[in-house]
Amino acid sequence: MTVEPAATRLRHQVPLMAWLVVVWMLLWGTWSWANLISGLLVALTVLTLLPLPHVVGGARVRPLPLLVFLGHFVVDLFASGAEVAWQALRPGGVHRTAIVQVQLRADSDLLLTMVAEATSLVPGSLVLDLDREHRVMTLHMLPARDLEDVARKKANVLVVEERLVRAFGSPADLAALDGYGRAEVRTS
Repeated sequence: MTVEPAATRLRHQVPLMAWLVVVWMLLWGTWSWANLISGLLVALTVLTLLPLPHVVGGARVRPLPLLVFLGHFVVDLFASGAEVAWQALRPGGVHRTAIVQVQLRADSDLLLTMVAEATSLVPGSLVLDLDREHRVMTLHMLPARDLEDVARKKANVLVVEERLVRAFGSPADLAALDGYGRAEVRTS
């Protein structure tokens, strides 16, 4: 294991420290100097006692594709939330669900994690497994009306992946994505 120079490590830890302070402030619900200073102390303690390696290559943020992703994500949250609520409250309950596998195209740990998190946050879909080596994500989907509905939801996962790659991916990630074509679904 190689030891990272302190300046390099600090440069990679500053964004994480800032994020931890923001979360601390949000948890307290009010802004004050005491909350800011205590948040800094907690973040410093966490990063000192539990150091994390930085993400190799980091993320490149492209603002316009990020806004496109966020806009679609918010719409998906509300639409899926309403659909799942209806399934839970309607007479007879949920009739069909599905466990499916989706072959992802991204090869970055960061992007695979982002796709899994974005997919799990949308009501009606839950990531059960992510096979890193083969880039296969196993999902539980609710509801699953028929095979066309399942195929549409699998294609939607690939669209989410594409939006995230376009928003955060490296040039190599974008080239790999374009090499696969747009949102093609491999049935399994």
